[in-house]
Amino acid sequence: MVPKKSSIQVVTNAKNELDPTRLITGWRMCIDYRKLNAATKKDHFPLPFIDQMLERLAGKQYFSFLDGYSGYFQIYVDPEDQEKTTFTCPFGTYAYRRMPFGLCNAPGTFQWCMMSIFSDLLEECIEIFIDDFTVYGDTFEKWLHNLNLVLERCQKKSLVLNFEKCHFMVTEGIVLGHVVSERGIQVDQAKVDVIAKLSFPTNQKEICGFLGHAGFYRRFIKDFARIAQPLTRLLQNEVEFDINEACKEAFHLLKERLISAPIIRSPNWNYPFEVMCDASDYAVGAVLGQKIDGKSYVIFYASKTLNQAQKNYDTTEKEMLAVVYSFEKSRPYLLGSRNLTGR
Repeated sequence: MVPKKSSIQVVTNAKNELDPTRLITGWRMCIDYRKLNAATKKDHFPLPFIDQMLERLAGKQYFSFLDGYSGYFQIYVDPEDQEKTTFTCPFGTYAYRRMPFGLCNAPGTFQWCMMSIFSDLLEECIEIFIDDFTVYGDTFEKWLHNLNLVLERCQKKSLVLNFEKCHFMVTEGIVLGHVVSERGIQVDQAKVDVIAKLSFPTNQKEICGFLGHAGFYRRFIKDFARIAQPLTRLLQNEVEFDINEACKEAFHLLKERLISAPIIRSPNWNYPFEVMCDASDYAVGAVLGQKIDGKSYVIFYASKTLNQAQKNYDTTEKEMLAVVYSFEKSRPYLLGSRNLTGR
């Protein structure tokens, strides 16, 4: 049995301190299917790109967030394959008739089913990531029309939603750890508060955990790789694990940048793009933005650390590497765009 947890909530602990945590709301039975998964032919059905989904949602005025009720259990298992899901318990042996958790192809299968059901509505009025559905509209009337289309489709296909987890007619909401609204894309403040309360890491495992949490929002942090370099250096096998002032400064600066992270915008294809880049001794960075009505807006920040060979480049070569890197990261936005400026 594995716990079924809610979203992050702030509760008071035994010391009367506010503690962000995930409350256990129930339990799920999950079977160890590792041997079955090893013998299963993999279905590499792709999940949607998170960044692209967020950019399509950002800037919309109204949203509805729908959640599938026990989503996997709404998918039938082929009768010929049901015996493969057999498990034992003190009361006998049983097999699943509905798709269980733990199967390697379950996420891709469910995503494929949902995309098949809403194929004509995708990227027009709904975005789907597994069992999370986001219905949107630029106006109240458009949103209401889109919601009606989606609910009618759910009814037609006997797709059951969890009403307790559904939210209707809201102007902003959390999608895959990000807050989307008419203003753009923001970090989830609850997640940032958790990171802000983390104590300084004392071993490699804790450093990996911190960088993993902070790196989830790296598109909001300018020069992330350069700032994090003292910490990432400690993860190298040939480097002695020695925490110095540079590591502590990097840790606190990353937390400060997360707390003050900007609101980033989705691209407006009617305006020119601005590509900015820079290079240092051990990292390169890029910024993609736009200037609209005299105001500059950020679409994303990107950065990476240099490998040992790249660190030996001279200044001109590093600057050129930064240019190449910035165009590689911005390529999906720049292809087909007639408007481009660089700095």
